[in-house]
Amino acid sequence: MKKRQQSWQEVLNDLLQCDLKSLFPVARSLKRELYFYVGPTNSGKTYQAMQELIKADCGSYLAPLRLLALENYQTLLSSNIPASLITGEEERIDEEAAHICSTIEMLNYSLELDLCIIDEVQMLQDKDRGWAWVNAIVGAPAKKVIMTGSVHALDAVKKLATYLDEPLQVVKFQRKNPLTLLEKPISYKHLQPHTALITFSRNDVLRLKSKLSKKHRVSVIYGNLSPEVREEEARRFREGKSDLLIATDAIAMGLNLPIKTLLFTTHTKFDGVEQRGLTTNEILQISGRAGRYGHHESGEIGATNLQTHEYITDMFHQPLRTIKPPFWVKATASQVLALSEHLCSQKLQKILSYYAKHMNFNGPFRAANISSMIELASILDGFKELSLEEKYMLSNAPVTIKSPLIKRAFLYYVKAIIHKERVAYKCAIQTSKIAKTELDLLKAEDEVKKISLYLWLSYKLPDLFTDTKEAELARIRVNHYCEVSLKSNQLLKKTLSKKRTSHTNHRGGKPSTKKKVPRTKKGNKERRKGGRRAKKGS
Repeated sequence: MKKRQQSWQEVLNDLLQCDLKSLFPVARSLKRELYFYVGPTNSGKTYQAMQELIKADCGSYLAPLRLLALENYQTLLSSNIPASLITGEEERIDEEAAHICSTIEMLNYSLELDLCIIDEVQMLQDKDRGWAWVNAIVGAPAKKVIMTGSVHALDAVKKLATYLDEPLQVVKFQRKNPLTLLEKPISYKHLQPHTALITFSRNDVLRLKSKLSKKHRVSVIYGNLSPEVREEEARRFREGKSDLLIATDAIAMGLNLPIKTLLFTTHTKFDGVEQRGLTTNEILQISGRAGRYGHHESGEIGATNLQTHEYITDMFHQPLRTIKPPFWVKATASQVLALSEHLCSQKLQKILSYYAKHMNFNGPFRAANISSMIELASILDGFKELSLEEKYMLSNAPVTIKSPLIKRAFLYYVKAIIHKERVAYKCAIQTSKIAKTELDLLKAEDEVKKISLYLWLSYKLPDLFTDTKEAELARIRVNHYCEVSLKSNQLLKKTLSKKRTSHTNHRGGKPSTKKKVPRTKKGNKERRKGGRRAKKGS
């Protein structure tokens, strides 16, 4: 009995010990050469990497954002290079093409290539998505792998190259034009064209838009907007149809913008856990969007208030914080199934938590405890009809549980999967007019995310989620609704108008018919009389 227990424990120990590079056999069969194109924003490193891809017989570009994948897909097409585009919700397949642009999670690890570009490699430090960059660096099946990114990722890339025992060549790039700090803050009254204002919440972006639209034409960019709407707002700013850009750090990656002056409106942000000061890495990444080469000879960085200006000035000159191991690794489907057998459990949340706590790696890695997966796993474990494979697949879905609309849609889709029922796409909002309140706009933004979820499921389960054309058409309509609403200088109300709310009692009943008494001497006397009558009648 004791010997059998040891044997089981030995098997479990083997499962919990992993040499990551062994999971990517095609990459290991190649004599790969690694290159790191390192430099600040606006140094031309990604442009140079794309020139290499254009010359390659076959290759791929891996993007952190769908917007970037689309942009470089169009770059290849404009260079007369046939290409395919693959993201979590969209596929444009050219059977004759030997080049692919995709979001990094969609990398095909079994398709051998001459060249693979891994963009924004510093993203490997991200706790929720960093695993995708780690897997790509370790497992990209290409003879030549070019990574592009910031200097604070250099030590991390060197450590991974050492672990892989593969040659690494570092190519350094310098910023093409200077970036200077302004001597003093600039107030909202003295804003010039080609200025970007940076804040860190959707509400603050819309508040500033309402304030500044009275005197300026304004574009806005924030994370909750779809890639199409972000690009449309960026286009308006590029073409001079708006003179100010109000944005969050969503502009830090991927958008080519003619910003001359970039002003921080605050020096703090909420990172999901706490309100904290911006790091030097964040400030430099965002600041790098100013003074875009080919648009302006230099870029200016500053703030709209003294406290923020002093903070930005101090942090701007601090050294970058180097990315250090361990690097995050996500559980694979095969690892989840193997652990399920030995833990005698079909509870995905339990398996993922066990993996994060006990998994060991040969190399500078650590098991990722991905919050979004754990959150979805806790919901999916409530459906006993789902297999563990289905739960694992669905736990990777692009779902924001904080949105009631998306959560309801997700649960509806899960039930349809259980019953093997076809799901038609249905739009939950009206798009015939523009948004009148911030809530209207938020619902539209969430509707685009719901469409993304539907399209993601359509690639995973094409027999059940068949209404892709209608979903794609709806995305165009909803994006247009958002674009028109954001172009409008009409103030987006935070709540129902005061006029409407004042005529409705707290229980939601019929409007009050009680006569209003004016606040005059005579009126005050009438109110006092009314109060005495009420006491007598009570």
